Amino acid sequence: MAKKPKDTNTSQAAASSGGAGEQKRPGRFKQLGMVAKVVHKQSPKSIPIAVGIFLGLVALSVIGGLVTGGGWLYWLSLGIPVAFLAGFIYFTRSAQKIQYKMLDGQLGAGMAVLENMRGDWSTEPGVAATRQMDVVHRVVGRPGVVLVGEGEPSRLRKIVAAEKKRVSRVAYEMPIYDVMVGNGEGQVAISDLQKHMMKLPRNLDKAKVAELRYRLKALPSAVQMPKGPMPKGVKMPKGPKPQTR
Repeated sequence: MAKKPKDTNTSQAAASSGGAGEQKRPGRFKQLGMVAKVVHKQSPKSIPIAVGIFLGLVALSVIGGLVTGGGWLYWLSLGIPVAFLAGFIYFTRSAQKIQYKMLDGQLGAGMAVLENMRGDWSTEPGVAATRQMDVVHRVVGRPGVVLVGEGEPSRLRKIVAAEKKRVSRVAYEMPIYDVMVGNGEGQVAISDLQKHMMKLPRNLDKAKVAELRYRLKALPSAVQMPKGPMPKGVKMPKGPKPQTR
């Protein structure tokens, strides 16, 4: 029997879809290289210091082995992992400080920190906002509900108070905290936001956190188009999409 000719369109579509699937995110080493470039640009001394920490600890392990007579190779095998870990920790902390420095004062900086927090946290961005782009984010976790505001404090107090009242309708007796991001009095600096959130008391267990999240889903979006003209070139943050049944 004669072989059927291949469908060129199908093969081309498969090849194109396969090519699209192969376009994956950068690997860890590539990401590390990208971070290293940023760190070197913003703080040229950070990487040499990290390398110096690594080499210093390796040298100490060799010296320790020679002094104690326990075999410098054995001490070196122990010292290299410790030296690498110490140098890497310094590098990552330097990178984090640079990231916070670059985010400080930018719109949405607090949201960027909240979305990358470790632990059982869920964040709803832009649950309330003003025409001047003051924004409130709602975070749910073991402490309860945390309203995080970014913008001018006097305007934020009004929309945070309104959001607290709105959330309390479904949260009932569960704790509601508010945090203002900024460098002024009574505000939390962007570099301390994650630490501040982690220090809040753990009032709820996992079951109550899940129940609280379920209740908050019943709340409609509070973000509305403000009265008056919008500033040019500025977009209002999007509220959560309505759920369809």
